Amino acid sequence: MKKKELIKQIIRTFHLAKKFDVIPRDIEIPLNTNKIITLIGARRSGKTYVLYSIINKLQDNIPKEQIVYINFEDERFDLKIDELDLILQSYKELYPDLNLNNCYLFFDEIQNIEGWEKFVRRIYDSVTKNIFITGSNSKLLSSEIASSLRGRTLTFTIYPLSFKEYLRFKNIVIDLYGFNEVSKIKSEFLTYLQDGGFPELIFLDKRYHIDILQEYFNVMIYKDLIERYKISNITALKFFLKRVIASSTKEISINKIYNELKSNGIKIGKNSLYDYLEYIQAIFLVQVLYKYSNRINELGEKKVYAIDTGLVNAIEFSFSKNMGKALENLVFLELKRRKEEIYYHTSTNSECDFILTTQNNLPMQVSWDISEETTKIRELKGLLNACKTFKQNKGLIITADLEDSFEINGIKIEVIPFFKWCLVK
Repeated sequence: MKKKELIKQIIRTFHLAKKFDVIPRDIEIPLNTNKIITLIGARRSGKTYVLYSIINKLQDNIPKEQIVYINFEDERFDLKIDELDLILQSYKELYPDLNLNNCYLFFDEIQNIEGWEKFVRRIYDSVTKNIFITGSNSKLLSSEIASSLRGRTLTFTIYPLSFKEYLRFKNIVIDLYGFNEVSKIKSEFLTYLQDGGFPELIFLDKRYHIDILQEYFNVMIYKDLIERYKISNITALKFFLKRVIASSTKEISINKIYNELKSNGIKIGKNSLYDYLEYIQAIFLVQVLYKYSNRINELGEKKVYAIDTGLVNAIEFSFSKNMGKALENLVFLELKRRKEEIYYHTSTNSECDFILTTQNNLPMQVSWDISEETTKIRELKGLLNACKTFKQNKGLIITADLEDSFEINGIKIEVIPFFKWCLVK
């Protein structure tokens, strides 16, 4: 079959198909911005299904014939950059009366076509502004999108499921007043903490979860890191990854890891380790949280957080035993989903987990359980010191289950369980 006829068949088959069977996510993707909408995020976090939801939403208001969806991972496609125009030619021939300016183009995994940027820029400038793209981390990173499309794009990060989305995917009604319903939500919270929020896992037998998550991790190592960045020192890379993952929610010191590698007889330059840290952020394996400081010599201090607690549990089994750290990681991810600007804060012999600068420097602490007096004193010390530093009269503590409110020295402290904070706040 000629390529143009094949493309026509693919487009027409899409138009004749029913709406995509998807569960909506909470992220709001604008439909008419006159910008190219680009979805990025961790592997298997659901970027394609967010595209499906956008297409479903569009169909409520416009004829489906005004929408074109092309998945460039379709094995039937074998297009070169100079053949991409066949898509538009085929579409025009199928619907000669349509005004392409009003059409919506969805290009999934378009990075598989070498030189795709020129094609997308051209159709944006001359055909339609309604373009949506996704790409694999191994070939399309947010930094490259910004440079390739030169101000034409709006980029949205798709994270693994939030707890609210997780409950929706499991068809669990959110009811915070019924005793049985709350008990169910609490039980699901513990499962979410352990398994994480990659959407695919919810529909698969729990026996295979660890194997699947480990496979995700291996793909990130070999495809997104080793192949993409041409890393030859695989021993050093794996050692580095193990140390970073084990450090989730903790401060990370490249110098310390460098010395550990050296003492183990593994040769690598310190600058290469800094590069590795940038790489694993670029592919969304971890994200970095910086210390709040006005001092130049402290601006580089940072903590790392994994993109998913289930992923960490699958490769660093001790993480699942430290429930408090896993909970802190969940809170970090939720704050990132909410697009909060956050830092951590330290003062003499104390630390506050998060300072929300987008909420007037609201201090937030995370602790699994503060019913034990020594734990409560420690957590309150860090929170109260942060409140004093930032001249705040309130602070927030996220726990696993405890709920309370009290006042200390004129500072109101609200204690709220993670599940309520996620589902209500």
